[in-house]
Amino acid sequence: MKPTFIFKSLVFISLLFSSVTFALELDQAKQQGLVGEKSDGYLGVIVAKAEVQNLVTEINTKRKNVYSKLAAKNGITLQQVEKLAAEKAYNKTSSGHYLWVDGKWVKK
Repeated sequence: MKPTFIFKSLVFISLLFSSVTFALELDQAKQQGLVGEKSDGYLGVIVAKAEVQNLVTEINTKRKNVYSKLAAKNGITLQQVEKLAAEKAYNKTSSGHYLWVDGKWVKK
C-alpha cells in the first residue's frame, strides 16, 4: 500500500466533489447543521428532510463509486479507503460543522 498515493487520491476526491453547484449545496447543508461527516467516510443526515436525504444519498453514492475504484486500483479494501477518507474529512471539517463521534453528532 502506498500512503502517499492514497493521500493524493483522496485530495483528488475532494476536488472531484467540489463542482460549484454541488459544493454550494453541500456547504450550505453543513453550515445549516443538516448533514455531517461520519466515521465511515460518508455523510450522515442530521435533520430528516427529503431534500437533505436526497443530497446525502447522491453524495454518498458518488463517494462509494470513487472509493471502490481507488481500492481496486491500489489493491486495498473498500473499508481501508473509507477509513482514510473519513480521517481526511474529519481533519478538513470546518469549525461549527458536525462530526459523528462516539455514536452522536458533535460540533467541531
